[in-house]
Amino acid sequence: MQTQAASSYALPRIASGQTVSVRVPATSANLGPGFDVLGLALNVHDEIRLETKNDDAVSVLVEGEGAASLPSDETHLVARTIREFWAAEGCEPTGFVLTAKNVIPHGRGMGSSAAAIVSALWAANATLPEDKQLEPVELFQRAAILEGHPDNVAPAVFGGLTISWQDDLDSFGTVRAQLDPHLVPVLLVPDVELSTHRARGLLPASVPHSVAAANGGRVGLLVHSLAVDLSLLHLATEDELHQNFRAEAMPDSAATIRELRDAGYAAVVSGAGPTVMVLCSSHSVAQEVADRVAGREGWRVLLTSVDENGVRVEGH
Repeated sequence: MQTQAASSYALPRIASGQTVSVRVPATSANLGPGFDVLGLALNVHDEIRLETKNDDAVSVLVEGEGAASLPSDETHLVARTIREFWAAEGCEPTGFVLTAKNVIPHGRGMGSSAAAIVSALWAANATLPEDKQLEPVELFQRAAILEGHPDNVAPAVFGGLTISWQDDLDSFGTVRAQLDPHLVPVLLVPDVELSTHRARGLLPASVPHSVAAANGGRVGLLVHSLAVDLSLLHLATEDELHQNFRAEAMPDSAATIRELRDAGYAAVVSGAGPTVMVLCSSHSVAQEVADRVAGREGWRVLLTSVDENGVRVEGH
């Protein structure tokens, strides 16, 4: 009787022999004044491949960014998130091989952790029976909870330009916003890292009402500029809420932003930094920026575009 009772309550096991590939874009949050609100998906992508097995072993193969430093077992962020998702859905986990092809730089303010979380959730969800799979909106909620804020997660999931908010402790919302197709993001990526935790630790607990009002006005102007009038980008990307407070943690980035803004370019910190992003109104302006900073030691220049699709899954 005890054996039968134990058997009747056995958890369903994730089926072995499944292969799922997931592609997730890098993202840039804030875009200057839109702190924890605005996010932009970029055509720079990480990819993972999940292959479920009929044993309990987990192995992780990392290529590209972080190959020499990231864990190769179940403590890897993607692997750990996959197993936690299966447990939350009441499934007995199976072993798997995870191959991660990382292109998004780590610790640079380009959404690498959000991309990892999103790729894990979408891959794990795809291995569930079809009638048990969650909808993208619910997966977005889980990703935002794990990440702690939705500004990087939203564009990674839905692509394009997103406006996000938090309703309460565990409830987030987001919408896609209109975006002028001529926008060209240029990323200036330094060879140093900065943790989001450290960057957030530099922010004051409160700011004057006048600062909040000024910044709110710039956010509204930026949404308008990105949609219909890119000529306003320089004015619209002025920020009073977070970038100046974080400057001491990334002095080279802060100096580069000042230099570019003094020259009339819409340069901002990408996410928590230290990457600098310049929002350009055309390919010719983007090339001007690239030429201006080309050859600087310790910096990479990426002329990219906006990813309009967000996360993509292919299952076998």
